[in-house]
Amino acid sequence: VAGVAIVAAVAVGAWAWARLHAPPPLYRFHPDVDVPGGIDPNWPRVSPDGRSLVFEAADSAGTQSAWLLRLDEMKARPIPGSEGLARAYWSPDGREIAFVAGGKIERLPISGGSPVIVCPAPGGSDLSWGSRGLILLDGTSTDSLRVVPAGGGELRPATRISRADHEMGTAWPCFLPDGEHFLFIGTRGDGQPDNIRLGRIGSLDSRLLGHSGGRVEYAPGGWVLFTGDNSLLAQKLDLGAGRLSGQPITLVDDLRMGSSAGHFSASPSGVFALQHSVGETGRELRFVDRSGAPLGPAIATGSVANPHVSPDGKRVLYERRGDSSAPWGDVSVHDIERGTDTRLTFTGGWAVLSQWSPDGRRFAYTRTSASGVHTLVIGAADGLGALDSIVVPAGGAFLSQWAAAGSRLVFYSGATRVYAVPSDGPERRPAPLVDSTLHMGHPVVSPDGRWVAGVVIGLDTQIFVQNLTGPPGRWQITSSPGGKPVWTKGGRELVWEGSDGRIMAADIDTRAGFHAGTPHALFSLPLRSSGREISSWTCDATGERFVVVSPPRTARRERSIEVVTDFRPLVSRR
Repeated sequence: VAGVAIVAAVAVGAWAWARLHAPPPLYRFHPDVDVPGGIDPNWPRVSPDGRSLVFEAADSAGTQSAWLLRLDEMKARPIPGSEGLARAYWSPDGREIAFVAGGKIERLPISGGSPVIVCPAPGGSDLSWGSRGLILLDGTSTDSLRVVPAGGGELRPATRISRADHEMGTAWPCFLPDGEHFLFIGTRGDGQPDNIRLGRIGSLDSRLLGHSGGRVEYAPGGWVLFTGDNSLLAQKLDLGAGRLSGQPITLVDDLRMGSSAGHFSASPSGVFALQHSVGETGRELRFVDRSGAPLGPAIATGSVANPHVSPDGKRVLYERRGDSSAPWGDVSVHDIERGTDTRLTFTGGWAVLSQWSPDGRRFAYTRTSASGVHTLVIGAADGLGALDSIVVPAGGAFLSQWAAAGSRLVFYSGATRVYAVPSDGPERRPAPLVDSTLHMGHPVVSPDGRWVAGVVIGLDTQIFVQNLTGPPGRWQITSSPGGKPVWTKGGRELVWEGSDGRIMAADIDTRAGFHAGTPHALFSLPLRSSGREISSWTCDATGERFVVVSPPRTARRERSIEVVTDFRPLVSRR
C-alpha cells in the first residue's frame, strides 16, 4: 500500500510539475483597430505588461494621433493630447507614452490630458524610454543619438557616428531591459543595408553587431529583431561578448515597412504585435482632386507604385512589382484615353524611379544590378527602339527628375549629393548641380531652371529651395518635415508629402526675388510613400489632378494589426 501511494504521489507530482511548467498556449488574433474617421491605423506598440496596444491613425483632416486599445476590450479610444505626434513609445511602467510633436519631446498619461514637455527635440522623431528614467532621441539623418532625463533637462550626446563603418547618422534607439545598454541603427550613405549597433549609457562608443534593412528592436529572451527587405528576422544577442550569435531566424516574410522602417513591437511580457503587407497586390492607382476626392475608376491595379503623369496629362508611368526577390519591378505606361497598359521594361524587377522626358516621347529610370550598381537608362515611351544607358558616379543614382530646363537628368547619390547629366549629346558626364557638400535628397529643378527644391538633410530634414542662376540663396519652404517635392503651376507652387502622410502645398512667387507662402494641407494619402525609392503619389503639371496609390476598397487585411500572445514560441519552434 505504501509503495502504491508513493508511486501515485510521484505520478501526481510529475503531472502537476508538467502542467506548471508547460509553455502557455500561443494565440494570434486581429483586434479591431478601425476607428471613426480614422485613416491607415499603423505603428502598433504593445504595453510593457502586454495588456494594451497603442497605435496611430489620422483623422479625415490628416491629423495624426495615438489610440489606445486594451486587449480585453472591443473598441479603441483616442488619447487626448496626442494630436500631431510622430510615433508613440511607452514608458517603462506603462502609465504614459512619450512622443515628438511640434519639435519637442512630450510625455502624456494614457488617460490623456495636457502633455508635459521634456525638452526640445530638433530634428528628432523616434525615442526609447529606459528603465533608469532616461529617454534616447534620434535626430536628423546626420545626427548622433542624444539622451535626456525623462523628468526634463538638456539633451546630451549618447553616441558618436562611425565614419569608419560608412555611417552618416543614427536612428531607431531601443533600450535593453537594464536601462543602460541600447540598440540603434547607424545609417549608411552608400546604398548598403544600415548597421545594427550596441551602445551603452555613459560611453559614446558602440559596437557593430550586424545589418538591417530598416530598424532594430529588442525582444524578451535576448533576441534582436531587425528587417531585411520585407522580412522580420531574429537573432540572439550575446551581451557579454557584444555580438550576435547563431543564424538569423525569419519570423515574417511579409512585414509592412513604410516610413516607420518596419511595423512591429515586442513587449517585455512576450506579447508581440505587427502589421503585414498582405494585400499589396490588390492596390490601385487612381486620380483624385486637390481635396483627395476620386476622379473616376482605378487606372491600374496590382503591386504598383511611383506614378508619374506625362507632360500632356494623357498617360501615366508607373512601376509594377515582379519577382519578390528583386528590389522593385518594371516600368509600364497607362494610356488614359484608350484605357490600355504597355510594359516598357523587362529587367526582371530591377527598374525603379521612372521619369518622363519633357516632351513625353521618352522615359528614364534607375536600373539596379544584383551587385548594387546603379545605371540611368533612357528608352522610348512607345516601347520601340534600343535602350540608352548613362554611367554615373559610384555611390548610387536615385533618379529624381528629367528637368525641362536644359533637358537633363537630375539625381542624387546614396550620400545625398545632387548631380545632373545631359540627356543627349556626346558629353554626358554627371556634374554636381549644387554645392557638393550639401546633403539634399529628391532634388527637382523649377520649370524655368532658376531654382532647385529638395530635402536638405541635416537641417531638420526640411524642404528648401536654392538658387541655381542668381546670387547664392537658400529658403526653407516647410514648417515640419517633408519630402518628395514637386513643382506645379509653372513653378508658382510646390507640393510635397509631409511626414504625417498629408499632401502639403505652398505658393511660390519669384517675380521679385524668391518668396514662399504659408504651407497648407490638401489631403491625406491613402497610403504613405515607402522610403526614398518608392512613392505612392504624384500630380500633373497643373497641380489640380493627383495620382495616388490606394489600398483595395474591398479588402481590409492591409490595414490589420496582428497580435501574438507570446513571442518566444516563434523562435523556439524554429
